[in-house]
Amino acid sequence: MTDVAVYKSEVKPDWCPGCGDYGVLNALQKACAELDIAPRDTLVVSGIGCSSNLPGFFTAYGFHGLHGRALPVATGAKLGNPDLTVIVTGGDGDGYGIGMGHFVHTVRRNLDITYIVMDNQVYGLTTGQASPTTEKTVKTKSTPTGTIELPVNPISLALTAGATFVARGFSGEPNHLAELYKKGIRHRGFALIDVMSPCVTYNKVNTYPWFRERVYKLEDEKHDVTSLEAAMQKAREWGARVPIGVFYQVERPTYEDDEPALAGGSPAKQPLGLKDQSVLLEFL
Repeated sequence: MTDVAVYKSEVKPDWCPGCGDYGVLNALQKACAELDIAPRDTLVVSGIGCSSNLPGFFTAYGFHGLHGRALPVATGAKLGNPDLTVIVTGGDGDGYGIGMGHFVHTVRRNLDITYIVMDNQVYGLTTGQASPTTEKTVKTKSTPTGTIELPVNPISLALTAGATFVARGFSGEPNHLAELYKKGIRHRGFALIDVMSPCVTYNKVNTYPWFRERVYKLEDEKHDVTSLEAAMQKAREWGARVPIGVFYQVERPTYEDDEPALAGGSPAKQPLGLKDQSVLLEFL
C-alpha cells in the first residue's frame, strides 16, 4: 500500500468549508493508495465546475478541460495509452447537462475508465442555478418559484445506455465511498460512480442531514448486482430511502479489447519508425 500523502498535491483545495467534494477527494486518494496505483500511471481528467478543480488537488497527470468535454479527452488518452488508469471527475451540470451526449456514448462504448460525478443537484460554481438533477419544485436562483422539470436519473440512464458498472456513493460515508472507487477502478469497463456531494452554500434541501436520514447500503440488503432488473428497480428508489452502493456490475469486452488499432499494444509505446531517431531528439 502506498502512503496516501503521495496523492496529495501541494495545491490545497479551495472549496467552501463543509463542501462534499472534500470527502470525494479524500476517498479517491485513499482508494488509489490502497490499490497501490503510482501517480505516474494515473490520469485525472475534468471539465468545468467546482468539482472539476479536483485534478489540481491530486498528484497525478491531470487535464482540466472544457465544460462537458471531459469524457472525450479521457477517451483519447485511454486509447492513446491503454495502460493508464484514467479517472474522470466532474459535476452533475458538467456530466449530465452540457456533457450528456458524451456521457451516453462513452457508456455504450464500455471504455475502461472510471467516471466520478460529484452530484450536488445544483450549479455551484455559477452560484446556485438549477442543474439537471435538481428535484422538481425546488427553488433556486434560476427557478425562484420552483423547478418545473423532472430531474435526470443518472443511475437509470447509465443502466439503459449499457454501463457495466454503476454505483452511487455519499461523501458523508468516505470509507464506503473509497471502497466503491476501488471496485470501479478495478472493473474492466466503464464505471460510473455518482456521488451525492452536498453543496452547503447553495443547496439547502439536499443537505448532509437530509441524506443521513435516508441513505442505506445496497450490500446490507443482499442486492444482486448482476441483475439488471433489480438494478433498475433500485435506481428508481428516491425519497424516503436513497440506496448507495453498487447497483450493477457485469463483465463484457471493453472498447479497447475490440479495437483493431490496439492489437499491437499501446500506441504510446510503439516505435515511431524513424530511421534516424536523432531527428526526433533534436526536435524535442
